Amino acid sequence: MAERVVPAGERRRRRPTKQGVVLSEELIVATALRLVGEHGAEALTVRRLGRALGADPSSLYRYFRNADDLMLAVADEMIGRVLRDWRPSGEWRADLRDLGLRMHAGALSQPQATVLGACRVTGREHEIRAVEAALGILRGAGFPDAEAVRIYHAFIDTTLGFAALDAANTTLPAPARAAEERVWRETYADLPEETHPNIAATVPMLAASMRGSAYPTALDMLLAAAAARLGRLAREP
Repeated sequence: MAERVVPAGERRRRRPTKQGVVLSEELIVATALRLVGEHGAEALTVRRLGRALGADPSSLYRYFRNADDLMLAVADEMIGRVLRDWRPSGEWRADLRDLGLRMHAGALSQPQATVLGACRVTGREHEIRAVEAALGILRGAGFPDAEAVRIYHAFIDTTLGFAALDAANTTLPAPARAAEERVWRETYADLPEETHPNIAATVPMLAASMRGSAYPTALDMLLAAAAARLGRLAREP
């Protein structure tokens, strides 16, 4: 795409596309998200997007500088969908846990897009709102600014890291996922106690646990450590 984005107030098409819709940034992003979900990262091209919208691909230049700019908008829309129904309760630990679980679930609802965008910083409306909200929760709980930033960094990287890992696992072909489950059930189960006593003692639990995500456990451990840190800070002069 060329570097010629049109200001928002001048973008509206005078005529509908071939499919009878009027282009907007919101429609383009929603269509891009659908295409990536259905066909993977390779679907995010100007040509395919234009064809899905029934519009000349060049018309997308009016809204996004390039494909990367569009990808950032898609990532930000996913954050916006998470925040749409989220309301903080005023209890910092419960609020961060709820926000993290919602972000993780939202990422797994669009695994292809998550694999593309989890490592990106969008600098857009919804991401800014999420950062502001999370820092507000931590500062409101009494964490000094440096601690609030440190815990926020750990919180968001843990959330996005697990989101990317679990989304990538979700996008594996079914035979590959089945083969991995067999490894836990069969390969590890056959290891002798004499040479691998720890695996042998825990293999049924190990096989069951490894089928799911460790994110809720990791999140609870992180928040427990943060709460303990807050307690220590409260006792310090």
